[in-house]
Amino acid sequence: MSKKHIDEIEKQMKLANAGLPEKEQGLFENTRPTTVDAFNKYYEGFLNWARSRSLWMLAFGTGCGATELRPLMTSRYDMSRYGIAPRPTPRQASVFVVGGYASIKTIKRIVRSYEQMQGPKYVIALGSCTINGGMYYDSYNTINRLDYYIPVDVYIAGCMPRPEALIAGFKRLKEKIRAGECEGMNDYVEKFDWYKENQKQIIKDWNMPDYNW
Repeated sequence: MSKKHIDEIEKQMKLANAGLPEKEQGLFENTRPTTVDAFNKYYEGFLNWARSRSLWMLAFGTGCGATELRPLMTSRYDMSRYGIAPRPTPRQASVFVVGGYASIKTIKRIVRSYEQMQGPKYVIALGSCTINGGMYYDSYNTINRLDYYIPVDVYIAGCMPRPEALIAGFKRLKEKIRAGECEGMNDYVEKFDWYKENQKQIIKDWNMPDYNW
């Protein structure tokens, strides 16, 4: 392939990080994300087994959405015995737990946190509000479905779900990871334009790059 063709491909892959000051544009990735292929069946099976045994959680609770996450860390439920550990930043986490309603202002932070996570990464939608809007389904300032904006691997219904339901959700996530069914990260890449269109329909002051690590 000639350099001219390579330059043309790179030009087509560029994303317009409109709204960012010029001095900040270089701080963010400005090329489209790409899918990650699995290894051979046996090696990937071992990796998925290991991934399911070590889930590093980033909790994004809004309002009542964070209420039932706290007991998981206490001695009564002790989530560490299931291989689950809380992490302080997106770059250290593999599981993104979004709990409670998401407002128009909040969804931008959710998108940014998800995109900053390294792969493989998984998403748990916690509570009715993240699934169908819950009691805020007709609110002018909240979203109804989280999976219109980022891919979701496991849904945990309830208002709010008890810690036992959370543990069951994590067990279901482990099963899906071991079965190789958690392809949300690649799904986000393949439907990138669709997700971005949905995000920008509700986020009016976008002022963030289309993609950032």
